[in-house]
Amino acid sequence: MIDSLIPLITLIALELILGIDNVIFISILSDKLPLHQRKKLLYTGLGIAVVLRLVLLLFVAYIMKLDNPIINYQALSLSIKDLILIVGGIFLIWKATVEINAKTEKEGEKKDTKITFNKLLVQVILLDLVFSIDSIITAVGMVNELWIMYTAVIVSLVIMIFAYKPISTFIQEHPSIKILALSFLILIGVTLVGEGLDFKVPKGYIYFSMAFSFIVNLIQIGTNKK
Repeated sequence: MIDSLIPLITLIALELILGIDNVIFISILSDKLPLHQRKKLLYTGLGIAVVLRLVLLLFVAYIMKLDNPIINYQALSLSIKDLILIVGGIFLIWKATVEINAKTEKEGEKKDTKITFNKLLVQVILLDLVFSIDSIITAVGMVNELWIMYTAVIVSLVIMIFAYKPISTFIQEHPSIKILALSFLILIGVTLVGEGLDFKVPKGYIYFSMAFSFIVNLIQIGTNKK
């Protein structure tokens, strides 16, 4: 039982980190929508994320074949999974950079009237797909029991649904946290591109750096209030 509990807790933690990334991304995107559509975008995005991961778990054998190289050029070897991570990472870097520019430049303060719920939902689905493939491949490399993978996905989703409101409210109330969160997304995007190009960056270093920056920002917020 203990042998199953440790990988289960580890996977839940991994899924929570990816879930928080989704919540941050969706929360920032939802700013562009009317109030009555913001919560709808979040729950739809999280719902699609969990469905994608559960469906991908049903095709684990096929997902693992995505790791087989399809492009070989000198020292460069890329698989379908690598290409998905690279494209997803570039999209994340681009989107986060655009959002930072929109929130820091005066001309970015104007609302884009062309933004619609469906356009934002497509962006959320693209991000969900990239994170889902990455998390499933990571999960398969950690455990063999399918029930552990399903449990981790479902438990993390339930936690994120209840945690959405405080996380979203906190981000909305503190502009510096919003910019920091977008910077985290750029960092994650760079990591995804690196993984796609077979540059292995220990995720523990990435998450430690993010946690340290977040704590420093919280201290700064507390100091400013005093």
